[in-house]
Amino acid sequence: MADPQVTIVVVPRERFSYTERSLESIYEHTTFPFSLIYVDGGSPARIKRYLQAEAQRKGFQLIRTNHYLPPNKARNIGLRHVKSKYVVFIDNDVLVTPGWLEPLVQCAEETGAWVVGPLYLEGELSAQVIHMAGGTVEIKDEQGQRKFMAKMRLLGKRLPEVTVPLKREQTDYVEFHCMLVQRDVFERLGPLDEKLFSTREHIDVGMTVRQAGGTVYIEPASVIAFLVPEPPIALSDVPFLMLRWSEAWNQASVEHFQKKWDVRLHDKQLAILRHHRHVLIAPLRRLTNRVFGWRADKIERTYVYPLEKALNRLLIRKAE
Repeated sequence: MADPQVTIVVVPRERFSYTERSLESIYEHTTFPFSLIYVDGGSPARIKRYLQAEAQRKGFQLIRTNHYLPPNKARNIGLRHVKSKYVVFIDNDVLVTPGWLEPLVQCAEETGAWVVGPLYLEGELSAQVIHMAGGTVEIKDEQGQRKFMAKMRLLGKRLPEVTVPLKREQTDYVEFHCMLVQRDVFERLGPLDEKLFSTREHIDVGMTVRQAGGTVYIEPASVIAFLVPEPPIALSDVPFLMLRWSEAWNQASVEHFQKKWDVRLHDKQLAILRHHRHVLIAPLRRLTNRVFGWRADKIERTYVYPLEKALNRLLIRKAE
C-alpha cells in the first residue's frame, strides 16, 4: 500500500489525564488513512506504560522524553519524522468526531491552503460550545505603537444557536488544538518558533504563512473538541500545568512575539494567561466567596493570588 498522505502528530498541551480518551477517539473516528507520531514529553509512569503498550499494539511511532516539553518544541520533534504530504498537529486532550480528517485534506486539496483548521468546540462534545470558528488579527497604530488584537469568531456560542451558516472560508489563523499543514511549508519557512513557549504560537503560524503568500482556511465540516481543565485536577497533572502556563514561559513568549512582529499586546495579556492556572485554586476561590462574601475579591488579591504565584515559582523550579 502507498504511504498515507497524512501524518498525525500528537503532543502534550497542558496535562496528561485525557491521554487515553483522546488517542482512542482518533483511532475510533478516523477512517482516512494516516500515520501517527506520538510525542510524549515526561508523562507520569502510568501514561508512559499505556502509550508504550498502545504503540506496540497499534503500530504508531512513540517518541519519549523524560522531561516536559513546550508544545512547539514537541511539534518540531515530531515534525522531523514526518514524510507525508500533510501533517496534522493535535493536542493530547482533543476529541475528534467521525469523519473529521477527510474535510481538512479536501479543503487543502481544493483550495491550495497551506494551513487548515476545523470548527473548534470546547468541553465535552455534547455541550456543543464553540471555542472558535476562525480568527481575525488587527494591528492598529496608536500613539506611535502598533497595537495587536486577535479575536476568536463565535467564542462561547452554542452551536445550535448559531444562525449564520458556517462555511469553508479564509481566516487569519486557526489553533493548534488541531491544525493541518502542508509539510513543504516548513521547508520554505523553517520549523515552528520554539521561543513561543506557551502562547501566540498559533497566531504566529497564521501571520507567517500569510506574510509568505499562503492562505489559512477554516473548514467547519470537520469538528473537534478540546477538553477544558476542570477541578479537581489530578495531582500528576499539576507540575506540567503550572509550568505550561508559568509566569516565566508566558512572559518570555509575549516578549518574543512583540519583538518579532513589532507589536504591543494588551497589558492584561499575562493576567489572562494566568487564568489557565487558576483552575488549580478554583475550590479555594469558591470557599473564599462563601466565607467572605463581598470581600472575597480583596481577600483573593491580597492572599490567594500571591500564594498561587509563589507556588507556581516553586513548582516550575522543580519541573524545569
